[in-house]
Amino acid sequence: MPKMKTKSGAKKRFKLTGRGKVKSGQAFTSHMMTNKPASMKRKARRTGVLSVADARIVLKSFLPYAGKKKSAAPKAAKGGK
Repeated sequence: MPKMKTKSGAKKRFKLTGRGKVKSGQAFTSHMMTNKPASMKRKARRTGVLSVADARIVLKSFLPYAGKKKSAAPKAAKGGK
């Protein structure tokens, strides 16, 4: 079976946190900002965390290799024998 491809648009829009949550930028911030309240503009500066259901869709469909952690090298045994 061939390898799955990661969607390039998703690579640019989503990031994974250390705990595996999916972060994304807020919507509705590109134009017509004069018609929006200051509180909405202020909240839109921050990145948001996707809900569990949305994160599952993003990781499964668009970023198939993002959730995979590389296994650490085995630790050397202490004791010297």
